[in-house]
Amino acid sequence: MATENQKKIKILKDGPYEVSGNVPLSRAQYVPDTRGNSLRYEKTEKYVPQDEPYHLCRCGHSSHKPYCDGSHLKGFNGTETASHKKYDDMADYIEGKQLDLMDARELCAAARFCDTSGGTWDLVVNSESTEGKEIAVYQCENCPSGRLTAVEKNGKKIEPKLPQEINVIEDVAAQIHGPLWVKGGIEITDANGKPYPVRNRVTLCRCGKSRNKPFCDGHHMER
Repeated sequence: MATENQKKIKILKDGPYEVSGNVPLSRAQYVPDTRGNSLRYEKTEKYVPQDEPYHLCRCGHSSHKPYCDGSHLKGFNGTETASHKKYDDMADYIEGKQLDLMDARELCAAARFCDTSGGTWDLVVNSESTEGKEIAVYQCENCPSGRLTAVEKNGKKIEPKLPQEINVIEDVAAQIHGPLWVKGGIEITDANGKPYPVRNRVTLCRCGKSRNKPFCDGHHMER
């Protein structure tokens, strides 16, 4: 049974994300390598929301980002198109040398952690070194959307320990706003009140362009 202080996010029809339960909110950015691929995260600002619940922009047009300022009322179509499938039902399973890999491509948020060191897929399928395994696990754990999940050969998924919070992501290499990174298994319900399967890491669209609303699908990269 839900409690009054349970952290949760509700999608408002053609409107913003309503965040309740005093969910911590901060700004973070990808720290890139010389090729623009992501190496780690860096928190740059902590927000102190004045309201409870608070509302985060989903249309991409607010002049008070990351908060909603009512710009969606000018005609934002926020119709949700994402499925309510569980992660295991949407992910491909790839067997590797030392690790296996689960890959739910529709969740990709174009974070580019997977592009370093030859790419996660190559490391999983071909690497036999301890270093290769460690890099692949690191890449998967830092995939903000949870598209990629490293799996031990005994079938155990490797998931990072994440606090329940939201990070407003900035992509400094691409010079563009990234998604909302929802961490730690916060419940998300659609505009009709139906919950999406709870996951440890999720990226929500905040540009209004995603074709997999409410989740990010990388369309913020379009100019």
